[in-house]
Amino acid sequence: MALRARALYDFRSENPGEISLREHEMLSLCSEQDIEGWLEGVNSRGDRGLFPASYVQVIRAPAAEPPPPARYANVPVGGFEPLPPPASFKPAAQQPPAEPFPPPPAGYPFPPYGGSYQPSQGSDDDWDDDWDDSSTVADEPGALGSSYPDYEAASGGASGRYRLCTRSEPSLGPRGAGHPPGHPHPPGGGGAAKSSATVSRNLNRFSTFVKSGGEAFVLGEASGFVKDGDKLCVVLGPRGPEWQENPYPFQCSIEDPTKQTKFKGMKSYIAYKLVPSHTGQQVHRRYKHFDWLYGRLAEKFPVISVPHLPEKQATGRFEEDFISKRRKGLAWWMDHMCSHPVLAQCDAFQHFLTCPSTDEKAWKQGKRKAEKDEMVGANFFLTISVPTGPGASLDLQEVESQVDGFKAFTKKMDESALQLNHTANEFARKQVTGFKKEYQKVGHSFKCLSQAFELDQQAFSAGLNQAIAFTAEAYDAIGDLFADQPRQDLDPVMDLLALYQGHLANFPDIIHVQKG
Repeated sequence: MALRARALYDFRSENPGEISLREHEMLSLCSEQDIEGWLEGVNSRGDRGLFPASYVQVIRAPAAEPPPPARYANVPVGGFEPLPPPASFKPAAQQPPAEPFPPPPAGYPFPPYGGSYQPSQGSDDDWDDDWDDSSTVADEPGALGSSYPDYEAASGGASGRYRLCTRSEPSLGPRGAGHPPGHPHPPGGGGAAKSSATVSRNLNRFSTFVKSGGEAFVLGEASGFVKDGDKLCVVLGPRGPEWQENPYPFQCSIEDPTKQTKFKGMKSYIAYKLVPSHTGQQVHRRYKHFDWLYGRLAEKFPVISVPHLPEKQATGRFEEDFISKRRKGLAWWMDHMCSHPVLAQCDAFQHFLTCPSTDEKAWKQGKRKAEKDEMVGANFFLTISVPTGPGASLDLQEVESQVDGFKAFTKKMDESALQLNHTANEFARKQVTGFKKEYQKVGHSFKCLSQAFELDQQAFSAGLNQAIAFTAEAYDAIGDLFADQPRQDLDPVMDLLALYQGHLANFPDIIHVQKG
């Protein structure tokens, strides 16, 4: 008989491999044995995955009474005499000890969720040149601050990995807590969770909470030394906690994209002129430099939304329209970067803005220094300095409510932005092609009518012919205006919307780290 369970509380899945539950919902269990506070089963909607064991009640069928002994007509009333045991029979006390079962494979009975990880294979803007001819920390295994030491379980060297905990607390399941991340303990069920002396790691090693270093920080594995210059201060603003403002704000313009060559003209690229207001010294950067900077910042700041760069393009990179569009996108990106109180003061960003374009040695030194930054991963969370004193403590339930509200807002805004992007692109396509073509058809018809009147050699027809020809030209001009209109209004709006869509794409991972 299949094992069944009834959901005691609502549960909303937030990680790959989890399923949502509704109160009083019936579930089918794959196994009655929980894995460090989590069970696997199938809900009423057919979804299979993990859910907290403390959120459900396992339903066990009552033991059935043994059936009465069967009676046969040809069996004597007293039954048969028992046969003597075989010669090879031995009592249980004399039986040799059974061979122990081999230890289960790693991850039994559930494999780690997430599947095989495939890094992105993006290639753009001449990454095969000699801008840095030696390997960097970012290219080495474990350099991204996401590799953690393994702890062998105490029971006979099992394959699970654990970290000892000396506190007496509810058992912490694969998500690092006895209840799902971001969810309160079940009502009245805080004592239902089993006490445990181990804290296990997340089963999904590719989750954002693990890759960001948040899990290692919570487990106490951060060990970096925080210098005064590395501290990121959080202050109480009029609307709550916020990053401390940059005491020296600045701006940076991006102008004059020019095509340059190297290797005696064998290789071409576009360079952009950057002029930061706090130095006044112009530097030239290629798109690959922007791409490198974005990668460094996204790795270092897992709880800050780093704006996405304009999309890469493999062909047509030297077309005038594409170069102009990319420059505008980079200018929007730079404005957001300079206005952020933390990103604007980052050493990697300042190196990007101030290192002379002609000093290749200084650029490589600063680049390697940024890639060897120790304050990444779990150590990054050590750099955050929170306010103390009266009024600095926060109500956890209020924080949870605000995070959930922001999550709902960003989800709705993301859906609306996608809809607006689709509608605007479709409308722009119609203006450039459909509307222009239709007005040109009307203009062509008036032109044909004018040509017909030209066959009439009457003197009074000359003025009418000119008016009809002028009407034809006017419709042609209106078609051209329709084709050019998206460049004047929709394109700038879509460029700015694309930047915000990048932020909206970042927020789910940031919220996941916060809730973890």
